[in-house]
Amino acid sequence: MDDDGAEQSAFTEEECDAVRDWVKAGGALLLIADHAPFGGAAENLGKRFQIEMSKGYTLDAANSFVKDGPSSLLFSRDNKLLLDHPITRGRNDNETVKRVFTFTGQSLKGPKDSFAFMTLADTARDRADRNATTEVSAAGRAQGMALKFGKGRVVVMGEAAMLSAQLAGSEGRPMGMNVPGSDNRQLALNIMHWLSGILGK
Repeated sequence: MDDDGAEQSAFTEEECDAVRDWVKAGGALLLIADHAPFGGAAENLGKRFQIEMSKGYTLDAANSFVKDGPSSLLFSRDNKLLLDHPITRGRNDNETVKRVFTFTGQSLKGPKDSFAFMTLADTARDRADRNATTEVSAAGRAQGMALKFGKGRVVVMGEAAMLSAQLAGSEGRPMGMNVPGSDNRQLALNIMHWLSGILGK
C-alpha cells in the first residue's frame, strides 16, 4: 500500500468499459475496494456503475466492535446498519445475516437504484488518509451495496478483510471471517448467491 502509484487505477479505460458492457449484458461483478490507496485503484471501474468511493478511511467509534478501534465497524440488525435485502435475508432463517464486522475500509455512495445493505450511521466520518486531522461526515454512505445494471448484477464492498479469513500479525490474531460472533461467512455466500441469481429477483 506504500508503493508509488498505488492509488492509480488498477484497470485501463478499455478494461473498465469491457467489464461494464459484460455486466450490462447479463454478467455479475463483485467489486471489493478498501481504504486508501485502494479506493483510488478501483475508482474508475466503480464509476462505470455510478459508484462513488471516498478513497480514504471510515471511522465510527459509536458503532465499533473493538475498544479503541473506531475503524472496526459493526453492522447489525440491532444497530439498524444491516438492512433487509435478499443478500442479508438469505433463502431461509439459517442463512439470515444478523451481524457483520468490517476491519478498516472506505465509504461508498451509489446511484438512486442501488441498495445499501450495510449503511453507515450519522456518526460515521471519513478521513482522506490514516494520519489526517480533518474529517467529513460519511452519513448516508455505505460499506456494502447491491444494484442491478442492465441484465446483470453488481455488489460493491468498501472493505476487503471482511470477506477474507486471516491470521494477522506475529500473534496470529483472527481477522475477517475468522473472528467469532459475526456472520461474515454467510454474508460471503449470500453475496455469491445473489450475484448468481439464486437469491432475489
